[in-house]
Amino acid sequence: MAGGRDHGGGVAAAQVRWGGTDWIDLSTGINPVPYPLPTFAPEDWTALPDRPAQDALIAAARACWSIPDGAAVLAAPGTSALIARLPALVPPGPVSIPGPTYNEHAAAFRAHGHTPTEGTAPVQVRVHPNNPDGRLWPTPEPGPLTIIDESFCDLCPGASHIALTTRPGTVVLKSFGKFWGHAGLRLGFAIGTADTLAPLVDWIGPWAVSGPALRLGARALADRDWASATRARLTRDAARLDRLMAPHGQVAGGTDLFRLYDVDDARALQDRLARAAIWSRTFPYSDRWIRLGLPPEHRWDRLKEALT
Repeated sequence: MAGGRDHGGGVAAAQVRWGGTDWIDLSTGINPVPYPLPTFAPEDWTALPDRPAQDALIAAARACWSIPDGAAVLAAPGTSALIARLPALVPPGPVSIPGPTYNEHAAAFRAHGHTPTEGTAPVQVRVHPNNPDGRLWPTPEPGPLTIIDESFCDLCPGASHIALTTRPGTVVLKSFGKFWGHAGLRLGFAIGTADTLAPLVDWIGPWAVSGPALRLGARALADRDWASATRARLTRDAARLDRLMAPHGQVAGGTDLFRLYDVDDARALQDRLARAAIWSRTFPYSDRWIRLGLPPEHRWDRLKEALT
């Protein structure tokens, strides 16, 4: 399994190396057309988050993801905050995390004394769809702890394993920042049985989610028309990106929010794009893989020029 905690982002460091200020960040898989912001009430910013607002967010999450009645929902300040805590639910031991995948899971388990492995183990993590190759996992076997990270599954809701959340020890993670495009808001969800989530509820404490996040999250999760139109647009834009990249390499995987390409020299292509102030993602374990997110509509021409 690849080591390290490399991530997308890091545009500030790229600016130092290549110069320029008007950068296009394609290194992440965040929707470049975010859900429109509502009008916030003054108390969203000034008051402690109240129970009705929290209940409204949880109700919207239940409806959006068809969460079974027997499962509980915990909202948190970002999925990463949950990933950091989940390994403490079980005693240290081997944990199955097939790679390459999102490396925060392995880092979190190591920090709690566990040993990540590519092989089988009673404790397991599956990123579904996987980052960076987009693969979908079959139903995982039950165990003392099974984490299914569905941060990108809003692109393909029919593939969700949400029905497994009534199974003791199974936790499905959902991200608000990716599909709805508000990563800076820091909002994520853990879904599982009440007994499974109970330690997380204690650790996270009251008022974990801000007033603005409660209001925006509840509104966005309930907007099915926006979600349907967004999926259609992202599918078109992913195909558009594949056409632009066709002269440079083959599609190696991905989702409709990020595309993974197999090219002759990933770092040379990253350098070429960086000279046009376009930031991409390469990987320490492959000199051929480069990952690109989708640009906003007004940035496509600049990406096309840099590639052609």
